Amino acid sequence: MKTEFPDKYITLGLKIAYYRKKAGYTQEVFAELIDKSVNFIGQVEGPGIICGVSLETLFKMAEVLKIPPAKLLEDD
Repeated sequence: MKTEFPDKYITLGLKIAYYRKKAGYTQEVFAELIDKSVNFIGQVEGPGIICGVSLETLFKMAEVLKIPPAKLLEDD
């Protein structure tokens, strides 16, 4: 995937992994809850991998993780 913002995609993936683990979900369980494949979750969370996430998926992730969607996008 070509992007002008590779660091932001990587940071997003790391945040998703952080909040997923904090919620106590494995990649398998989380994937099932958001109706995605484990492979998709692995790609999104993979360090150094740039994988896009639709807003629909981002909103679903945030809902399952019980956090505001902005938590996944804000700069720390």
